[in-house]
Amino acid sequence: QVQLVESGGGLVQAGGSLRLSCAASGRTLDNYVIGWFRQAPGKEREGVSCISSSGGRTNYVYSVKGRFTASRDNAKNTVYLEMNSLKPADTTFYYCAANNGSGCSLFGLGYDYWGQGTQVTVSS
Repeated sequence: QVQLVESGGGLVQAGGSLRLSCAASGRTLDNYVIGWFRQAPGKEREGVSCISSSGGRTNYVYSVKGRFTASRDNAKNTVYLEMNSLKPADTTFYYCAANNGSGCSLFGLGYDYWGQGTQVTVSS
């Protein structure tokens, strides 16, 4: 079992930055792809980013390319999502998820473990 806990969300003005963290316990993340997803109440979940187990490969949804950066520190068992130039449209809950074997995908299917989420609110 892998337990994931997100942190770093909050309220920020448009154009500002936040860094989300996804800390894992139970197992080391060395062999896990980590995905970042977001979902507003009543809306479909959207894949935002993923990062390979080594950190050598990342993928982003078009709407955040150039603004968000995923990274990881396997020694700390933590993955990060640096979010810059935030927009009100980025406001929602953000979740991290882990998969071992499904690849770096922006689709939620195949991810085995999910965190509880952290709220990001961007004011205009």
